[in-house]
Amino acid sequence: MLFNSYEFIFAFLPVCLGVFFFLGQWLGVRAGLGWLVACSLFFYGWWNPAYLGLIVLSMTFNFILGTTLAKRLDRPSNRLLLIIGVAVNLGLIGYFKYANFFVTNVNAIAGTEFDIGAIILPLAISFFTFQQITFLVDSYAGRTKEYDLLRYCFFVTAHPPR
Repeated sequence: MLFNSYEFIFAFLPVCLGVFFFLGQWLGVRAGLGWLVACSLFFYGWWNPAYLGLIVLSMTFNFILGTTLAKRLDRPSNRLLLIIGVAVNLGLIGYFKYANFFVTNVNAIAGTEFDIGAIILPLAISFFTFQQITFLVDSYAGRTKEYDLLRYCFFVTAHPPR
C-alpha cells in the first residue's frame, strides 16, 4: 500500500484517523497512541508481513538496551553496551542493504559462485534503524527522560510521509 494508493487514501487513512480520534476522545491518549502504533505496524506489514517480526524484535532489543543504559548511567560497561547496540543495528541494516553486493563482488573477484538468494530490503529499514540508534545514544548520554514502551514504539514506527 502506497501513500497515494486508493486503499491508503480511501480506506486505511480514514479508518486510522477516525478510530484514533474516537479512542482518544473516549478512552484517552494511551488508547489512541496504541491504535496508531497498531496502524503503523499494519501498514508496515502490508508490504511484506515477513518483516513485521524484524521490526518488532528490533524495537524490543533496542528498548531493553536503551532502558538498561539509562538505569546504569555511571557504569563503565555502558560504553560497551552502546557499542554493541549500535553494531547490532548497523549489522542489521548492512546485511539487508549490502550482503548481495558483497557476495556478488567476492564471486567476481575470486571466481566463486556463492549464492545467498535474493534479499529483499525491508520497508523503511534505514528510518527505523537510525531512529533506534538515536534512542540508544540519547539513553547513554542521559538525555532521554521517558521510557514508556508504547511511546517508544510510536517513536520508531510513525513514518512521516516524505
